[in-house]
Amino acid sequence: MYMIIPVGVSRRHVHLTEEVAKELFGTSELPVRNPLNQPGQFASTFTVDLEWNGQVIEHVRVVGPIRPYNQIELSDDECKIIGVNPPERQSGDLEGSLPINIIGPNGKVSLSSGLIKAERHIHMTPESCEKENVVNKEPVEVYHNGKFVFKAIIKLSDPGFDEIHIDTVEEKTYDLHTGDLVEFKKCGK
Repeated sequence: MYMIIPVGVSRRHVHLTEEVAKELFGTSELPVRNPLNQPGQFASTFTVDLEWNGQVIEHVRVVGPIRPYNQIELSDDECKIIGVNPPERQSGDLEGSLPINIIGPNGKVSLSSGLIKAERHIHMTPESCEKENVVNKEPVEVYHNGKFVFKAIIKLSDPGFDEIHIDTVEEKTYDLHTGDLVEFKKCGK
């Protein structure tokens, strides 16, 4: 039996600590532009520029709320613009991540780490995990229109909204868009 879930395309964004937000914007209060599907998460009106190797990516959205770590998520195409190849990781797994410079209206912060390519993942509530007999960090097979597409990792989210997150390169590669429905099942079942 397959579980049906919606697709959410995750565009480039940054998560900031209170300290770094204050340096970049003069405040750690992130104004809300719009809420995201994951409870408590929102796109801020604030954006930053990212700089490395003399190359700049402008207008990268800040996603709130304030985090205990700084994390920058880019797609493979965006990484090529600034000439970097960061590891593909789950959110919060920043060991071995790359340095990056973040530029805001009030200043520039040079981070020694924090840049990753986000690994595709499926946000699931504890109730959904129990119902589907899957656990946090378990790989599953994802299907669209009955055809295998790729594997993704389960990400326990409490509170949460059941949804698969892919990046903009995967959106183009697999012709999957926000709101499309896919199915997943345990590997090898």
